[in-house]
Amino acid sequence: MAITTYSELKTAVADWLNRSDLTSAIPNFISLAEAQMSRQIRHRKMVVRADATLDTPYFAVPSDWKETIRFQLNTNPVTPLLYVTPEQLLEDSQVYSAGGQPMFFTTIGQQFEVLPQPDGSYDAELLYYAKLPALSDAAPTNWLLTESPDIYLYATLAQSAPYLKEDERTGIWTSLYEKMVEDMRIADERARIGSSKLKPRLRTFG
Repeated sequence: MAITTYSELKTAVADWLNRSDLTSAIPNFISLAEAQMSRQIRHRKMVVRADATLDTPYFAVPSDWKETIRFQLNTNPVTPLLYVTPEQLLEDSQVYSAGGQPMFFTTIGQQFEVLPQPDGSYDAELLYYAKLPALSDAAPTNWLLTESPDIYLYATLAQSAPYLKEDERTGIWTSLYEKMVEDMRIADERARIGSSKLKPRLRTFG
C-alpha cells in the first residue's frame, strides 16, 4: 500500500500495529512524531526566506520558525547580523546605547532583538529552518511524507509505544527511523554539493 496522504498513513499505522481500536489515538501518534522530526531533521526543503523591515529593536519570529540560518541587512553591500547570546546583547547595549545600523541580534522567547536600535528602516532578510508542516485532513500531505513516507511511518510507530505500553517492536521501529533519517541527511548533503569538487582555499600567514 502506498503512503502518500494523511489518511493512508493512519491506515498503514493501524495495519502495522494490527489494531482496529486506535482511530482516535493514531492522529496523536502522528503529531508526536512530527514534533520529534521537527527537532531532529534539517533538510534543504525546510529552508525558508522571509523579508522584514527593521525599524524597531524587537519583532516576532515567523510562526513556522525553528532555527535561524542567516540574518542580514540588504544594504549595499549586504551586512550579515552577528548572533550573540541575550546576556552578551545586554552587555553590548551599554556600548551601543545610541541608535544606528543594527549589527547584532539575539533570540528571546519568540522574538528577535537587534542592536543597535535601528535609527531608521532597514530592509532585512531572514533565512531559517521552518517547522515541519503538520498533516491533517485539511492538509493531507507535505514534502516529507512525499519524499520519505518510511520516515513518517517508523516515527509514528515508535511514538505508539508509550500508549501501547509493551511492544517488542519498538526498538526495531526506532532503529529504522534513525537509519532512514541518516540516509536522508546523506542524500540531502549530496544533493546540495552535487558532483562538484570543493576547491581548497589557500591561506598564507605573515
